[in-house]
Amino acid sequence: MSERIYMSSPDVTQLEEDAVVAAMRSGWIAPLGPDVDAFERELADRVGVAEGVALSSGTAALHLGLITLGVKPGDIVVTSTMTFAATTNAIMYTGAEPYFVDADAATGNMNPALLRTALERLSADGEHVGAIVPVDLLGKAVDYTEILAIADEFGVPVLADAAESLGASHGGKAAGSFGRASIVSFNGNKIMTTSGGGMLLTDDAAFAQHVRYLATQARQPVVHYEHTDVGYNYRMSNLLAALGRAQLSRLDGMIAKRREMREQYKGLFADVAGVEVFGGDGDGDDNVWLTSILIDSDTTGWTPQELSAALAADNIESRPLWKPMHKQPVFENYRGEIDGTSEALFERGLTLPSGSALSDGQRERVISAISEFLAGR
Repeated sequence: MSERIYMSSPDVTQLEEDAVVAAMRSGWIAPLGPDVDAFERELADRVGVAEGVALSSGTAALHLGLITLGVKPGDIVVTSTMTFAATTNAIMYTGAEPYFVDADAATGNMNPALLRTALERLSADGEHVGAIVPVDLLGKAVDYTEILAIADEFGVPVLADAAESLGASHGGKAAGSFGRASIVSFNGNKIMTTSGGGMLLTDDAAFAQHVRYLATQARQPVVHYEHTDVGYNYRMSNLLAALGRAQLSRLDGMIAKRREMREQYKGLFADVAGVEVFGGDGDGDDNVWLTSILIDSDTTGWTPQELSAALAADNIESRPLWKPMHKQPVFENYRGEIDGTSEALFERGLTLPSGSALSDGQRERVISAISEFLAGR
């Protein structure tokens, strides 16, 4: 069988290898070190905020961000239903209750009108909303202009889940710079990676300092080990930060390659009735992390599952859009403002190979496999 083609495999070069080797030879093998400090400064500068805190994952950043906002058991956290489970898991870690908001059909991001409905309903019922966590889906920033205005009106802080959108923007402002704080992810399938890892980004120095404190086991500044709070082992290692710095220097080039792949898909499906590239409008603000298509099976005569099976037969990975959180067995009993949009996107959507590490030959193989499928229909 042909070699496996993944949707978004890590894009690493000799530059990254040299950076990690240099960090190892420097002696900074243990967590923290000069590469962590530099990575935090460089990414904060790139996004345009004052502070970055490098952590073990984007999930850890969400968890500590929520704690630092004061979210506690009994609170409600309003969040996107169209997301990966990590967003909701982090809310659950705090003991708060997730309250799901359905998606905008054009982008899959949180629908501002439904957010307003949620806050009006919860306020009328006297429930305390500790935070709003909107999620930037597949690399496209949410409508922060609307979301932040609504949040301010109701006096609720926003923690932006920009795990998928590093390099994107909204209204000329970088993803990762919105709300009281934002988080990004460097998981292996993200646009840039530190193998695992994430970062919390904020303009609030006290907020960042509290996250650092909690992430390093909440140690008090004394010679012996003294603890007055429950802490976490959530800091990023110096070796992974060295990898991240090399990746960050290549971010714009990696985005450009993903954009080229999206353009190929747009050309491929331009004349296919019933198929559209999801969220394709306004791509200049998108980091094009993943490219998905929406399929109207009544028009095409074929389903997302049939195309996916054809790709799998050629050892090419594809995957549906996120299954909404309110449809996940573990979260299906939680409340929300649901209008069916995210369910329709899940049923119609298919995500295709999108990574910047794809070779020309791999791109051609993907396009050829899809073309053959379409010709047979």
